[in-house]
Amino acid sequence: MLAIVNTAAMVGMDALMVKVEVDISPGLPNTLIVGLPDTAVKEARDRVRAAIRNSGGTFPMKRITVNLAPADLKKIGPTYDLPIAIGVLVSSGQISLDTTDALFLGELSLDGSVRHIHGILPMVAMAKENGIARVFVPADDAAEASLITGVKVFPVISLSQLVSYFLGETDIQEFAGDISWQESSGEDHRIDLSHIKGQEHAKRALEVAAAGGHNVLMVGPPGSGKTMLARALATILPVLALNEAIEVTKIYSITGLISKDLPLIKQRPFRSPHYTTSHAGLVGGGRIPHPGEISLSHRGVLFLDEFPEFNHMALESLRQPMEDRVVTISRAEGSLTFPANFILVECN
Repeated sequence: MLAIVNTAAMVGMDALMVKVEVDISPGLPNTLIVGLPDTAVKEARDRVRAAIRNSGGTFPMKRITVNLAPADLKKIGPTYDLPIAIGVLVSSGQISLDTTDALFLGELSLDGSVRHIHGILPMVAMAKENGIARVFVPADDAAEASLITGVKVFPVISLSQLVSYFLGETDIQEFAGDISWQESSGEDHRIDLSHIKGQEHAKRALEVAAAGGHNVLMVGPPGSGKTMLARALATILPVLALNEAIEVTKIYSITGLISKDLPLIKQRPFRSPHYTTSHAGLVGGGRIPHPGEISLSHRGVLFLDEFPEFNHMALESLRQPMEDRVVTISRAEGSLTFPANFILVECN
């Protein structure tokens, strides 16, 4: 029997729909995962086997073929554990459900509990765009997923709980987010411009920069307050609009920097990388490109203290992002574009 389960894959800032196709046929016991899986995805067969057994289910001792479509898209990370497990259970006849309007996301532990994954927010946004009505996510990620309206979010604690839900034995309540846009984000510890006495010319310059989105260069002797002034700049920038906050949150979501207690970033980012930061750390990169500091400071402030000490190539690479407000990273496996609309503050 063939089972098809919906899940998602992250490609840069965007999520793409992935179909997990599971087929069980007679033959020697073997589980084969195809569709350009990386090592973490290949290891899902062992996690899924243990999770199903420890959740009270039966793992079929037959030939199991799992295809992750589209097959030409590289699959990375443990996101596919839960959909593969559901596909195996449906294909083996242990549960019966219509998966066409549902999306499954989550990593499985060996005892069947469902763990947090990165990139929940863009994945749920993609589900809404594709007409998916229900999204089953790890319980720790439910608050983040609920930021996307128009999709029913179901928090999953364990595989056994989800199986019981589909068998009609238990109920999983839809998660109702209660995040208030006026709610304090818990980041009020920042230095405020009103705390700084004196330096009237410097404070006036920061006000002009905040109003017009201009970059700032501050030069002065040590102890004159340059760093404190730079840290205060983010507090006088305009408040993030909701669409801007979700845009920033998506960047932090794919990099794993979102807290389950504060799933929505409401204040403008302030990033202050050390001068030993590499080119890839500043601009972004890696074998599979990830956002760097300039993308993490999107809609906020990028502060380079002692900027002459930074790597020359890293500083030169800031030219194009500062002009285009985006950064494009090209690798052999493709090109990805990340947002990079920030105010640069340099101190010497």
